[in-house]
Order: sequence, then structure tokens, then C-alpha cells
Amino acid sequence: MGWLTRFLGAVAFLAVGVIFSPETFGSKSDVSVGSFAYLHPWKSSSTAEKYQLGFLLSAFAFNLANLLVFTPMTIEMMKQRHKVERESNIGEEVGWSKNMEVAKVNPKLKAMNKKFGMIHGLSSLANIMSFGSLAMHSWYLAGKLNL
Repeated sequence: MGWLTRFLGAVAFLAVGVIFSPETFGSKSDVSVGSFAYLHPWKSSSTAEKYQLGFLLSAFAFNLANLLVFTPMTIEMMKQRHKVERESNIGEEVGWSKNMEVAKVNPKLKAMNKKFGMIHGLSSLANIMSFGSLAMHSWYLAGKLNL
């Protein structure tokens, strides 16, 4: 979606993000967890297979946290920030320049920017942890290849 920032204004760009965000963070790992658990029953699984189920479950949990916790918080914060930005006659441009200038004199916007940064950071951390878990599972699958 990076190319959208060049062709759309900030308001339209944020609207596109709100529309596609659930699809972005929708958990696709639930099928992987279910199929791996079905094909490798816990009692007959090796230690490595049990670790793999743990990696898949953790990826699922991180994706679910993003979908159910961080995405709604981010969308709500974006709506609140957009309202404050409209009151300050900013927000139509892409980038932080005017936002940061106004935040120096507007404590409400400054607090919102800080909270948005925290939520965005936690969402990014969940994404990185999910990616790491799936990378470990990919490593396991690659080791199973017979070339």
C-alpha cells in the first residue's frame, strides 16, 4: 500500500487502511494449526513436532491479538486523531511535519500521538513474533525436504 501515499491524500489513505486492516491481520494460521494438529496427534508426536505445534499456536495467538485487540484500538485512535487534526486544520497531507508542529502546542494531540505510537509498536511486535514463529516452522518444514 506504499504507492497509495503518492496518489491519495492522507484521509483517503487512512480510509483504505481501515477497510483492508482486518484482512491484513486476519489469522491465516488457524488452518495451519488445525491441519498440523490433525496430522500429528499430540500423544504420538515427537518432541520436534510438539514444538512446531507450539510455534503455530503462538503465531495464531499473536495474529488473533492483532485482529481482536490492536486493530480495533488502532482504528479508534485513528478516528479520534483525525477529528482532532480536522479541528486544527491539518491531516490532509501525508507525513508528520504539521502534526508534530501542532502537537507541540496541543497537549491532546501530543497524548494521542504517544498512545498511537504505543499501540502501533505493540501491533508491530505481535507481527514480528508471529513472523518469527512461522519462520521457525518454515525451517522445520525445509528440513523435511528430500532433494
